[in-house]
Amino acid sequence: MELKWLEDFLALAETNSFSKAAEERNITQSAFSRRIKQLEIWLGSSLIDRATYPSRLTAAGEKFVPVAREAVRSLTQARRSLREQEGAEAQTITVTALHTLSFTYFPGWLRTVSDRVGPLLSRIKPDLGSMEENVSSLVDGDCDFLLTYAHPAVSLVLDPELFEYRILDQETIIPISAPSSDGKPLHDPDRDCPASYVGYEKGSFFGLLFGEVLSERLAAHKRAHTGSMSVGLKGMALAGWGVAWVPESLVRAELDKGTLVRTGDASWDIRVDIRLYRSRQNRRPIVNRAWASAGG
Repeated sequence: MELKWLEDFLALAETNSFSKAAEERNITQSAFSRRIKQLEIWLGSSLIDRATYPSRLTAAGEKFVPVAREAVRSLTQARRSLREQEGAEAQTITVTALHTLSFTYFPGWLRTVSDRVGPLLSRIKPDLGSMEENVSSLVDGDCDFLLTYAHPAVSLVLDPELFEYRILDQETIIPISAPSSDGKPLHDPDRDCPASYVGYEKGSFFGLLFGEVLSERLAAHKRAHTGSMSVGLKGMALAGWGVAWVPESLVRAELDKGTLVRTGDASWDIRVDIRLYRSRQNRRPIVNRAWASAGG
């Protein structure tokens, strides 16, 4: 069975003429007749009454017209849909990104890459809450790229022979606080004893980072809240619950307006990389082009 046999048959059913249908289908009449005969052999039934002129459909042919029409419609629609989907997928990159990076860094980075490589579609997979799960999404092939913060104190268990990364930028994680009436920090880890602070879940990137870098210094302070996302801790700081450590890019507007202020001295700041990871085995053309244009 071939789709063109059905299309030939429908053309013949419309014209009741082998010559007109062959012309419409842009083939010779003899080739057209052979294809109609092949369809009849495949069905095991005569569709055309060749004893009459002009030709007309047999009873079986009349019954087969709506079947052929629906088959052609369904197959054509499925082909179009699959081709469109394949075309879209060929231009799509899937990125697992830490929550903060998904809206502070990713949009601008993607705009730059798209300008360099041409039309580009993207899909963001949500931050899964823990670094282990985020890394697993890359290892398991659920995404093309992992966009994450990185710091020597937080180990990303990825085999360098199988995975590679680029450093895209750097970010400073800063302590912030709501201001008091005189504009000074309401909470100061250097001044208050103990100062209140809001911290991160242990499995998240920042939870792992602070567990290695700040845990001893924060031991004497009071933790008022634990959350998994920087934007949530920013909200807690705005409400006056304590010091929060968040990416500076996340609070620039609030710092400019004075609704949040930096607190503590520079020794509380933490400098981190923004890295893009990918599997060396992922050689989809759009992934290669995006990777080649990812840095700088």
